[in-house]
Amino acid sequence: MDNQVKITSLELENVKRIKAVQLAPAANGLTVIGGNNRQGKTSVLDAIAWALGGDRYKPTSPMREGSTIPPRLRLEMNNGLVVERSGKNSTLKVTDPTGRKGGQQLLNEFVEQLALDIPTFVKMTDKEKSRKLLDIIGVGDKLFELDNKEKSLYNRRLEIGRIADQKAKYAKEMPMYADVPKEPVSVSDLIREQQDILARNGENQRKRMHRDSAEREYEEAVTAFEQAQRRLSEARAAVEIARKSAQDLVDESTAEIEESIQNIESINAKIRANCEREKAELDAEEIKKQYDSLSAEIEETRNARTALLNGAKMPLEGLEVKDGILTYNGAAWDCMSGAEQLIVSTSIVRELNPKCGFVLLDGLEQMDMPTLEKFGQWLQQEGLQAIATRVSTGEECSIIIEDGLSHEPVAPQTKTWKAGVF
Repeated sequence: MDNQVKITSLELENVKRIKAVQLAPAANGLTVIGGNNRQGKTSVLDAIAWALGGDRYKPTSPMREGSTIPPRLRLEMNNGLVVERSGKNSTLKVTDPTGRKGGQQLLNEFVEQLALDIPTFVKMTDKEKSRKLLDIIGVGDKLFELDNKEKSLYNRRLEIGRIADQKAKYAKEMPMYADVPKEPVSVSDLIREQQDILARNGENQRKRMHRDSAEREYEEAVTAFEQAQRRLSEARAAVEIARKSAQDLVDESTAEIEESIQNIESINAKIRANCEREKAELDAEEIKKQYDSLSAEIEETRNARTALLNGAKMPLEGLEVKDGILTYNGAAWDCMSGAEQLIVSTSIVRELNPKCGFVLLDGLEQMDMPTLEKFGQWLQQEGLQAIATRVSTGEECSIIIEDGLSHEPVAPQTKTWKAGVF
């Protein structure tokens, strides 16, 4: 990026272990500060961080032990700014190309704090790393909201599912009786029905008695036919009517109702049991519907989360967040190589402030040469500047720090390789 601010040169004196160090870092790629332990390599990075990052990076004891001269720091940037700290109080002075003076606020426009302290990002938990990335690409808050919604829905569905199982099991264990009415039977209704039947039977009995009377009259009329022809005719007519009235009569039995009255409580208990089971089954069905509805809502939330991430522009191809974990080319952080971890860290840090074109890296001795070279090639490809330390005096070093002083590395007899440029 053309508008990235980088360090073009630095001069350091009497800072921590440094006596005097001069360095012109490569504009792109990896500049390695080499040397043995306790010679002042890390002091160079600490001094750069202090110069650009402000007093939060000021060492506890900034002046070199044994020196009577206060620290002096001078950095030149590719945007023309000159950054200096000197004097007893190490006062900051920032000068632009026109000679105008500025302060820390001017530096804060292009200095990203994590670029001065990559280990802070590296030491973050997996979730903290992914959260940082999501905040950078502008979906952190929305994704956090969706994650909370999914978690809430999942917990609700879990509880609903537990209740549904309990309801279904309870309904299944309840008794169910066949051949009983849907509604409880009323004793008074049965008694009233019995009384109606008894009344009808009484009427039948009355008709039977009337029939018997008519029969007797008929017999008397036959006997006295000659004396009572008219009476006989009337009696004959009466008996015919009576016979027709009584010939199809059948008495109704009250035995079933009497039995029902005796068993009414037992029947009603069964009816109530059936009603309770039906209600339990309906409850279980309703809970199941709630469970299914929550499942659909969870799936919709997950789809929205996926769409949100798919639509976000990542700072590095192959970088993703899956289940709240940052991955690169499908590998989680602890499964990435050292170079991949540095590539991911540097990409995310750069995205925090695209104006910041440099990062500081301490302790690259953990990397073998192929890994170091791979990381350097990526930096060049991305147009980034990295200033790093490494316990080494090999040809990969741009400068060597020895007893607080910088010098060029000794070129090997068998190779001509420009140190620090990958």
